[in-house]
Amino acid sequence: MATQWTTFPIEFRGGLISNLSPLQHGTNAVGSATILQNFEANKEGGYSKIKGFQKFSTTAVPGTGPVLAVKVISSGRVIAARKVDSSAVTQTNSTASINGATSSSTSVVLDGNSGTIVVGMIVSGTGISGSPTVTTVTDQNNLVLSSAQTLADNTVLTFSHLDATADLNKVAYYYSTGNSWNFMAHSAGINSGKARHVLYNLDGDDKVLFVDGTNYPAIYNTNGNTMSFMTSSDSTDVSGAEQVAIFKNTAFYSKGSNLFFTAPFSVDDFSVSNGAGSFNVANDITGLAVFREQLIIFTQDSIKRLTGSSAADFAVSPITDRIGCINGDTIQEIGGDVIYLAPDGIRLLSATDRIGDFALDIASDQIYKDANTFLASTPSFTSLVLREKAQYRIFAYISSQQPEVGKGLIATKFISQGASGMSWSTTSGIKAFVADSRYSGTTEMVAFAHDDGYVYQMETSSSFDGGDIQSIYESPYMPITDPQTRKSFYKLTLYAEPTGSMDVDLNIRYDFSTSTNTATLQPSTQQVSSTGTAVFLFGASDATYGTAKFGGELDKVYINNIVGSGKTIAIRISDNSTNASFTLDTALLEYRQNDRQ
Repeated sequence: MATQWTTFPIEFRGGLISNLSPLQHGTNAVGSATILQNFEANKEGGYSKIKGFQKFSTTAVPGTGPVLAVKVISSGRVIAARKVDSSAVTQTNSTASINGATSSSTSVVLDGNSGTIVVGMIVSGTGISGSPTVTTVTDQNNLVLSSAQTLADNTVLTFSHLDATADLNKVAYYYSTGNSWNFMAHSAGINSGKARHVLYNLDGDDKVLFVDGTNYPAIYNTNGNTMSFMTSSDSTDVSGAEQVAIFKNTAFYSKGSNLFFTAPFSVDDFSVSNGAGSFNVANDITGLAVFREQLIIFTQDSIKRLTGSSAADFAVSPITDRIGCINGDTIQEIGGDVIYLAPDGIRLLSATDRIGDFALDIASDQIYKDANTFLASTPSFTSLVLREKAQYRIFAYISSQQPEVGKGLIATKFISQGASGMSWSTTSGIKAFVADSRYSGTTEMVAFAHDDGYVYQMETSSSFDGGDIQSIYESPYMPITDPQTRKSFYKLTLYAEPTGSMDVDLNIRYDFSTSTNTATLQPSTQQVSSTGTAVFLFGASDATYGTAKFGGELDKVYINNIVGSGKTIAIRISDNSTNASFTLDTALLEYRQNDRQ
């Protein structure tokens, strides 16, 4: 009979796996997870509790329904779009009083101004006839209106970008630097769908193109924070464009199965004589992506590539006619690859292009069961990339769902593992309808929004906007040696790297125990806590001067006496708090192997 204790190391790696049988999982993928919620694979090893989010601005984007677009311009500037409602009209008002009566005149003199009056604003008030607009602003006290008015002295006029009766449900665009939302422009037509976008620079100014599937494309210029819409004088072809991309200094717009492109170095020149043109790809286009000197054109049933540098040599050729992308909002470039949602799971374009047989390489195969449940939950998705972490995040959106149960998937790519080297986990508590991320200098800003009207900044706190983050790691049932031999367990040593206070629950389970199978006695929950005071790096966003301690050491080794015996063992570590992130690195089990029964 063996009497000595034996040590069994568990290196936390491999991520979430749900395509193996229980015994295969515990034998062949020790350290992976059957549940990995609100954790992410750390590039330096182990699993880290994800960071939380907080409001980018304490003011909601004016309007109604979900936020229809979020675009990160810099680390401190965001554009958002939302449907107009009466509250949006109210929030864009300026007021002033008539300083001297007018008689059938377009010129008015004002005083008592509140807010800023600009050209294009709609004027209302007692005695106003029709819906005149401001055509000239000499200064804030001297204006010219679009039609003559007869007004009494001291009449209070209201100046608004939006008309409460005519502009409801149109799409209004705003920008914010973290304070209030500033109106820029609104669409000519009504829409409730997402506004997709692309950042470009063809003339020295960073600009953003927006398309929403209903209206003419909108152009935002960072130089001056101005927004303008194309009109029929540009081209009626792109009214209602659904997808947009910039390739070879040319703008490409998709509408149904048609792909329209502009003259070079332009986003609104559709003159064929200047180099503009179009293609028909036979199927409705679901997404566009620029990848390795090619414009990748996704449809639901096919993937094509456009190559060349101008209208003279642009050519469309097939990558595959066997499968396509079912949701363009899931297309992202990550780690030198393009990832997207196909009918049978989440795929990588490079593997698809190289192999040609789409049944052979599906990035989400490793989480087959979890992916099927997640992808079947809703037809609406959004996604983003955390470039610093080589990480892809996809979120399912259900309008009736409370934010605290919003679901998502995280895929962290490890290049050393090959084209499909993904470590997966899930999120719970992040509800996102639109999302975006961008580097600004050395800072990556990540933003998202849903139907409460607020824009949230991800990766900024240790809570979900003040709420707890519920993080769960659960290992497979591990036989360790012989799955038919009982072992007695005595100690679990956990190696972890906290960045602040840590207080997690540790549960040990034996012999494939479930809620309906309680034949084996299971140990009670143990607390694993850091014994040091929370410490911070200098400059940490959650550190408070005069309160926080800097430069100290936190515990990294946690020794836990455990009891019980079984043929297989599983570990569950959970945290439901606003404590700072921590990384699970390794666990050591000490046990004695008994005789075969």
